[in-house]
Amino acid sequence: MLLKIYEENPNPREVAKVIHTLQDGGLIIYPTDTVYAIGCDALNVRAVEKICQIKGVNPQKSNLSIICYDLSNLSEYAKVNNAAFKLMKKNLPGPFTFILPTSNELPKIYKNRKEVGIRVPDNNIVRTIVQELGNPLLTMSVHDDDDEILEYSTDPELIAEKYNGRVDLVIDGGYGGLEPSTVVDCTTDEFEIVRQGKGQLK
Repeated sequence: MLLKIYEENPNPREVAKVIHTLQDGGLIIYPTDTVYAIGCDALNVRAVEKICQIKGVNPQKSNLSIICYDLSNLSEYAKVNNAAFKLMKKNLPGPFTFILPTSNELPKIYKNRKEVGIRVPDNNIVRTIVQELGNPLLTMSVHDDDDEILEYSTDPELIAEKYNGRVDLVIDGGYGGLEPSTVVDCTTDEFEIVRQGKGQLK
């Protein structure tokens, strides 16, 4: 199902449909401040496993990333020292993924790698969803697997066609971007940019 939601003013009725889908263990595709992404309630392990299957990702070998509304309850999901927190505070909301050591609150599926990516996108649609859900969202970029260059899908209607039957809901929040987030490894005291994407670190 394709659901139109406007970023400036997300309609509470439409948002409620998304929340209901997520609470039922459903999978959704949604806009971020970079590319469109596929996600689910990050604390619903069966839904997380379903997305890993669709994306061909082995959670034992890949870092998983979650979207939080803000940094207020970050310590529930990741261990963050003062320096990392200051860096994140300066750059979020924004097009960054910060890799941090996992905390004890996250389900075991995240702890295989002992690290988790944290996103707070500068996008009102997905942040409203996370806020209303009360849990973070698991997030993985939607891209065209058959392109040699990692061409991210930008048109929500085409994404809905491609994922028809595999996800429960595609949110049309307008055209998506082409550039993924900048990934910053904060697991040691030497912060390192492991992928330069859309964001420039402050």
